Amino acid sequence: MSAVLDLKGVTVRRGTSTILDGVDWQVNEGERWVVLGPNGAGKTTLLQILAARSHPTAGTADLLGERLGRVDVFELRPRIGLSSAALADRIPGHERVGDVVLTAAYGVTGRWQEAYEEFDVQRAKDLLASFDAAHLVDRLYGTLSEGERKRVQIARALMTDPEILLLDEPAAGLDLAGREELVGMLSGLAGDEASPVLVLVTHHVEEIPPGFTHLLLMGKGRIQAAGPIEDVLTAQNLSEAFGTPLMVAHGGGRWLARAARPAGR
Repeated sequence: MSAVLDLKGVTVRRGTSTILDGVDWQVNEGERWVVLGPNGAGKTTLLQILAARSHPTAGTADLLGERLGRVDVFELRPRIGLSSAALADRIPGHERVGDVVLTAAYGVTGRWQEAYEEFDVQRAKDLLASFDAAHLVDRLYGTLSEGERKRVQIARALMTDPEILLLDEPAAGLDLAGREELVGMLSGLAGDEASPVLVLVTHHVEEIPPGFTHLLLMGKGRIQAAGPIEDVLTAQNLSEAFGTPLMVAHGGGRWLARAARPAGR
């Protein structure tokens, strides 16, 4: 397998603060990764580098065979799908849902005077249908529920047929039913061999969809552990990353973590 993401010694500093500290990480074709860690672990900063929207202060980041700092990021970004809260906040509330997905073909938010081919229009419709959102095509984005918005955002991130799909806390803000529906859809995406490499960021073990193969566990800007999910997602590793005693359970393809309490309490 060839590496699609290859980070060596990646460090990010903001003033006197070190956000990422010497991150070494490699992602290969066909893998589905979860990036897990507490708030402030550096997960979102790491994702910004993977999305070619930020550069490391030190170290090297090779994305799809191109090194940040030596490549035109505007040519690289269409090869990398991104769904994040920061990007979602830029989508106009008055935009038609069909156009929210369609405008990703030009890398813009908010349709203006771009000309699209029928192929693009049909692809946008097909992507919405794949996330059970075909009926939303003519709705205004601002009228959608949070769960509906999440599905539209992921459909948009796939519009350019990317080689990597980055998902930054896709279940954030969803209620239990919405979360479970989204987890099921992401599990289907993970199980599709035609899907791009997937990297999903979360700080909740319960949000890990079945079918994800690897885990990067972060804490305080550093990698605590990385590898096959069943090897990395242990009570010891999770407790060290989150700084509190935790228990981990696995069943029915799903993971669960909770506080470890002394017997009898």
